[in-house]
Amino acid sequence: MNRRLISSGSSFEREIGYSRAVVDGEWVFVSGTTGFDYQSMRISENLLEQAEQCLRNITSALEQAGTGLRDVVRVTYILPKAEDFPQCWPILKKYFGDVRPAATMISAGLADPRIRIEIEVTARRQADR
Repeated sequence: MNRRLISSGSSFEREIGYSRAVVDGEWVFVSGTTGFDYQSMRISENLLEQAEQCLRNITSALEQAGTGLRDVVRVTYILPKAEDFPQCWPILKKYFGDVRPAATMISAGLADPRIRIEIEVTARRQADR
């Protein structure tokens, strides 16, 4: 099996010691991803803008792994406030409406109080891509 590590360039990856994504054979595991814009290391206060940025960050990691959102088989959403989750549904449907991966939403504290949503995914790369 071929194992490859993918970085977003986030300082958190260096400081904590993890990868944005790990490619292991046909599987791609994307770490919990926040709404930080890793170029500027800024994060919006707006939940929906954070959700969009999370998914842009995830899309970038998947593309570096040779796959995309269409190959996501599992997604986990983590929000500090469970009552905020329904606000995100239109954005999540925009990205996953046709893919319809297995999904879980967890309400839990996150590492930084500015973070309002974190998303992790698992994808399976298709042989024909």
